Amino acid sequence: MLKIVFGDTTNSIYHPPTYFDNTYEDEWITDPRSVEMIKDIDKSDVVGSRVIDSPVLGSISVKELSGGVKTLLLMLFDDSGKIFNASACGDNCAKWIYEISKHKDLTIALHHIMDFSSCEEFSAYIINTDKQVGSYKEYLDEAFRIEER
Repeated sequence: MLKIVFGDTTNSIYHPPTYFDNTYEDEWITDPRSVEMIKDIDKSDVVGSRVIDSPVLGSISVKELSGGVKTLLLMLFDDSGKIFNASACGDNCAKWIYEISKHKDLTIALHHIMDFSSCEEFSAYIINTDKQVGSYKEYLDEAFRIEER
């Protein structure tokens, strides 16, 4: 299940890319789900656990992946209970965030209204308003309600 808190919260990592650089494990990179995310978001190919082939930058290290991919990988593999700031991700990461939440409970922090419209079915629990939403429209309604406060 996806849980969303708008704004700062305790136990959160505000800048996930830095946290990733200091905590990731090599096996995360070569996992088939990671390979697919890296290809989709960064348009890059995983060569090995420490080398990525970028069409723009050439061979790069894992630490040179985008902040969005790093945040997604933390959401997928980190079991510390930390809440990751999904505002480090672009809207192109929304479908992956939702996909991860189908397989594990995932709480994210947002500092903007993320576009989840690409998710065929969408539901989430909005922590700020203590409301379960069952559609993207309901999510937007709750997010705008919070923003007006």
